[in-house]
Amino acid sequence: MRDTHDPIPPGEILLEEFLEPLKISQNQLARDLDVPVSRIAAIIKGNRAITADTALRLGRYFGTSAEMWMHLQSQYDLRLAQRTTWPRIKPRIRTYKAA
Repeated sequence: MRDTHDPIPPGEILLEEFLEPLKISQNQLARDLDVPVSRIAAIIKGNRAITADTALRLGRYFGTSAEMWMHLQSQYDLRLAQRTTWPRIKPRIRTYKAA
C-alpha cells in the first residue's frame, strides 16, 4: 500500500512535539545544546538534516535516544526519496537474478 501522506520533517516534530509543549525557544535550545541557533532554525524549517552530532545532543537534552532522532531523519529522507526520485529511477534499475 502506498503512503499518500507527505513525509513529516523531523524539525516539525522537534518544534510541535518538544519545543512548543515545553515552552522552549529555539534560542534556549541552541544555548543548551551548545550549537548555533541557525542550526536549530534550519532543522525546524526543514533546510537542514539532523546529523549524528545533533541527534546525540537532542537525545541527551530531552532524555530520548539519539537513535530516535536519527530514525526520524532517515524515515523522512526515505519517504521523500520514494515520492520524488524513486518513480523516475525505479524503471531504470535491473533486478538481480542469480545465474
